[in-house]
Amino acid sequence: MIDKPVAASAGAPSAFSPLVRAVIDSVSEGIVVFDPQGRLLYANAAARRVIDGQNGDLRPRLQSLGARFAPLKNGAQALGEAAILPATGPLTLADRERQAIAETLQDTSGKLAETARRLGISRTTLWRRLKSYGLDGFRPSP
Repeated sequence: MIDKPVAASAGAPSAFSPLVRAVIDSVSEGIVVFDPQGRLLYANAAARRVIDGQNGDLRPRLQSLGARFAPLKNGAQALGEAAILPATGPLTLADRERQAIAETLQDTSGKLAETARRLGISRTTLWRRLKSYGLDGFRPSP
């Protein structure tokens, strides 16, 4: 069984197998896993950045960050709960560029020349980027 827990040490709850840890760590969202008693079992790297230094009940902090909670079950048996934090922002350079262009277009009320000037690119480059990102029909929000 690939998700067989590794033996627990000195009364601590059992840990996840290395494969399960690798899968949880590869997800871009923050994932926090609690046992049935509400104790923290595991948090991936994205979640650890958010919860490090937190003591006590983490649920209010996670809820304030927009986490969604999912019960973990094996049939009718409750295994615990997982809190899934939304991704913190764009992950790739292209996503960041698209976001910067969209935000600047919104700030300039859709004026291409002013948007290009603020971004430090030519209007032609801006036009090409808008077309490649599917923003060429952009209309600013009121």
